[in-house]
Amino acid sequence: MKTPTARVDRLLSSLGYGSRTEMARMAKAGGIVLDGADLTDVSKRIALSPDLPSRMEIDGEPLDPLPGLVMMMHKPLGMTCSHKEDGALVFDLLPGRWRRRDPAISTVGRLDKQTTGLLLLTDDGALLHRIISPKRHVAKVYRATLARPLEGGEAALFASGELVLEGEDKPLSPAILEVITPTEATLTVTEGRYHQVRRMFAAVGNHVEALHRERVGALTLPDDLPPGEWRLLTPDQVALIFA
Repeated sequence: MKTPTARVDRLLSSLGYGSRTEMARMAKAGGIVLDGADLTDVSKRIALSPDLPSRMEIDGEPLDPLPGLVMMMHKPLGMTCSHKEDGALVFDLLPGRWRRRDPAISTVGRLDKQTTGLLLLTDDGALLHRIISPKRHVAKVYRATLARPLEGGEAALFASGELVLEGEDKPLSPAILEVITPTEATLTVTEGRYHQVRRMFAAVGNHVEALHRERVGALTLPDDLPPGEWRLLTPDQVALIFA
């Protein structure tokens, strides 16, 4: 498969570095380096090879990741998965110019403001839809801390495929509840309905006091990724989402 190419000014503008005019000025000032040499002609087309970020520098720093990036973030408490809402946003945790990238970086589904844990972000629209598609049955594992002890029948009900949430008429797909303590459990779901986990426990008369997503597919949030931090995923790690 042939490696795609792009004009330098168009590439850098799409990555949020500035306008094409600004990129031309930066190049003339020696701010763009490719393979150790100043690149002064921003109309030049270059190959968008995977190693380009390690070969190109912008103002002395390595080039940002090319389009097609996928990252995991440890979403902190109190942040919103939105570009537009008021208050603290998960996108505030990324470099400022990344808010100007085209295609834009989006969250893969959402975690509500009071939910923490593994959040995926990407600028690859096709991948995003593959992950969230109900046909893929990608499992999401949540750890829930509950206000009241479990009564014992919740696991069978959640696994039955017969639970209907309030305000809906279609039963939920079977989900797996694993009890850790009387007031703590993990719940594995393969759907992404609005506030699904919280509403499932509400349906059995309980209340979720804390909710944390631990895993998506076979991709687990690592212990060494603290809240508010993120890292890019390799192709092998992305493949784990569908494993």
